[in-house]
Amino acid sequence: MSAKVFSAAVLGLEAEIVEVEADTGGGEMGQFAVVGLPDAAVSEARERVRSAINNSGLECPRVKIIINLAPAGLRKQGSGYDLPMAISILLHVGKIGLAEDVNDSLFIGELALSGAVRPVNGVLSMALKAKAAGFTKLFVPQDNAAEAKLVKELQVFGVSDLTQAVRHLSGYKLITEEPLSDFVLTNDAVANDFADIRGQQQAKRAAEIAAAGGHNFLLSGSPGSGKTMLARALPSILPDLTLHEALEVTKIYSAAGLLPAKSALISTRPFRAPHHTASGVALVGGGVFPRPGEISLAHRGVLFLDEFAEFPRQTLENLRQPLEDGVITVSRAAGNLNFPAKFILVAAMNPCPCGFLGDEGRACRCSANQLLMYSKRISGPILDRLDLQVAVPRVPVEDLAHLAAGESSIVIKQRIMAARQIQRQRFNGTNLVVNSEMSSSLVKKFCPLDDAVAALLTAATERLRLSARAYFRVIKVARTIADLAGAENITVNHLAESLQYRPQLLQ
Repeated sequence: MSAKVFSAAVLGLEAEIVEVEADTGGGEMGQFAVVGLPDAAVSEARERVRSAINNSGLECPRVKIIINLAPAGLRKQGSGYDLPMAISILLHVGKIGLAEDVNDSLFIGELALSGAVRPVNGVLSMALKAKAAGFTKLFVPQDNAAEAKLVKELQVFGVSDLTQAVRHLSGYKLITEEPLSDFVLTNDAVANDFADIRGQQQAKRAAEIAAAGGHNFLLSGSPGSGKTMLARALPSILPDLTLHEALEVTKIYSAAGLLPAKSALISTRPFRAPHHTASGVALVGGGVFPRPGEISLAHRGVLFLDEFAEFPRQTLENLRQPLEDGVITVSRAAGNLNFPAKFILVAAMNPCPCGFLGDEGRACRCSANQLLMYSKRISGPILDRLDLQVAVPRVPVEDLAHLAAGESSIVIKQRIMAARQIQRQRFNGTNLVVNSEMSSSLVKKFCPLDDAVAALLTAATERLRLSARAYFRVIKVARTIADLAGAENITVNHLAESLQYRPQLLQ
C-alpha cells in the first residue's frame, strides 16, 4: 500500500497543498519515477533523495520507486519536495515507526546528498496555507523555521537533516518546537535625513504630502539639484510598517527568494531603485513561472525610478494598470496570478536631454526637435497618474554653504503619522490605508466640497484641461493636505495647493 504525506506548492504568492505519494514495485530494479507535472528541479529530486536516504544510514529500497505529486494537473517547481518525498518512501518501506500521525503535518525542504536539509523559498506562503487548510504541524528547514513561526498558530519544527526528521517521527529524539519571536518594526535603517537637504522647500513639501497620502510624484530638475537625495530620504518619513503590512512584504520577498539571511521578517519599508535598463518583466513581474517584479518588491514602500525618461516607453506603459489598481495581474495559459503593488512611485528626470532647460546658471543646448522628442518619451496617461509634479531647481552654491539645516525626518514623520491616524479613522471598516487608494465613488463619500471649493475646482479643470482621473486625484491630494493641517474639510487653500502640483512638466 502506498504511503502519503503532505507538502505545498507556491504559485505566485499563494500556496496549494500537494499530496506526496510513494509506492514501489512493478518495474526495473533501481528505477525512480516522479509523476504529477514536475519541472526539471523536481525531476532531479530522485537523485538527491536516493543519495540522502543512503547517506543518512537508511537504505533506499532497491526496487522501482514511484512518487506521485497530486493534484496531477498542478505544475510543480522547485526543490522543496525532496524532504516529503524521502519521508513518504521511508514510511512506505517501514523505515519509520510512526509515533504520531502525519496527516496533520506538512513537510517542506530541499535535501543535500549528505541528507542535510536546505532552505527553500515561499515558506511563509506555505505556512499560511497550512493554517488555512487545518494542518497543525510544519516541518521545514532549520533556516526557514523562524519565518514559518510567523504563523504562530502552527507547531513549527526546524529540521537540520533527514536523520533528525526520522528520529522525531519515530519518537526516538523529538525536535524542539520553534519558539515565538518578538520583532521590532522600524525605519531606523534609513540612512538619509531630510535635515541634510539644503533648500528645496517645495520639493520637500511635496514629499511630505506624498508620504502622508501615499501619492506618486515626479521630480524634474537639472543634474545635481538633489532629486536623488530627496527620493532616498523619503522612507525616513514614512510611518513604520504595521505587522500586517510586514507580513505582506515578507511573503513577497520569501516567494522571490530575497529574504535576507537569518531574517524571518521584513521590518522596514522597502526602497527599490531599478536601473533604467530593467526589462518590463523585471519591473512588473512575470516569467515562465511568474515571480514578483520590482513594483511588488516595493509594496508598502517606495519605487524610485531615476532617469525616468530613459526607461523604454513600453516599460513605463506597463505601470499604468498597477498604478491605478495597486495590483499587477500576470496572465498565463494555466491561469492568472495577482501580485500586490501598492507603492509610492518617485520618478526623477532631467527637464531636457542636456539637463539644463530652465537652469539660471547654464544655458540649454537642446534644439526644439530634441525637446519635442524628449517630451514624447513619457506618455500623457503615465503623467496623469503622477499626483505631484515638482520642479527642483539648482541650489546656489552660497546657499549650500550657509543655509541652516531644515527639519529632521523625525519631526516630519510625526506630522505624517498624525495625518495617517486621521486616515485610519476615516477608512475604519474598509481595506483602505491611505487617501490615494480611494476610488472615485469613495472620493465623493469622504471628500465633500463646499460651493467655493467646488467652483475653484471646476474653473481649474476647464483651464488646465484636467482629465477625469486628474480631477479626482487633485481632490485626494487636497484631502491629504487637509489631513496634514488637521482640518475636517477641504478648504480653498488646500485645493489651491493641490492644483499647483498638477502642471504636466513635459507638456
